[in-house]
Amino acid sequence: MHVMIINGSPRVQSLSNTDKIISRLVKGMKTEDEELTYELYSISDRKQWDAAREAFKRNTEILIAIPLYVECIPGLLLEFLDTLEKKDGNTRISFVLQSGFAEASQLRCGEEYLKKLAPMLGCSYGGTLVKGDNFSYRFLPAEQSEKPLSAYDEMGASYIRNRGFDSDEARKFSGPEYFKAPFRVFLGIIFATVAPLGFKAMAKGLGCTKPLGDRPYKNS
Repeated sequence: MHVMIINGSPRVQSLSNTDKIISRLVKGMKTEDEELTYELYSISDRKQWDAAREAFKRNTEILIAIPLYVECIPGLLLEFLDTLEKKDGNTRISFVLQSGFAEASQLRCGEEYLKKLAPMLGCSYGGTLVKGDNFSYRFLPAEQSEKPLSAYDEMGASYIRNRGFDSDEARKFSGPEYFKAPFRVFLGIIFATVAPLGFKAMAKGLGCTKPLGDRPYKNS
């Protein structure tokens, strides 16, 4: 199989959790299909857009991996998709939809949009791999992110076996639709006490010099 893969993240590859997920999916694809070939394009690099458009025209197996930001698909990806010519129906397009929110329910709105997007692009819909709780990968040391990322290896193999993500394996991978009430209470306590300290340390590491609660335009 030959697959065209689009990284729909606006972040550069070195800072992209989506890119890390794609790498593990490809690793799993290759274990299932030793003859697999693929081409990867990153929407964050506009210099790749012309080549990506041409690849979209000629390929019939396409996978788009998308980070969901507060329930919204990145505007940069939508801008790129708006430049594509509609295909003639001989192409299957599948999606990976990932976010930092851990409950699968947080991504269902985006998933429903993708079901409509495939025919809008003149393609058949190959399913969407929905998975949350991916926020921390680019902040963790490689050895700590290895275990959660390695789960995508099997999903890459599943993609080959099932010709997309319209499968029970992919649906099961999404994890809990909603957290149970006791765990939600526990999370509320964590986010009210311990989590802000971690966020402050993370912001400092990213070069932030103002408090996270700073409102520079409040009195303007």
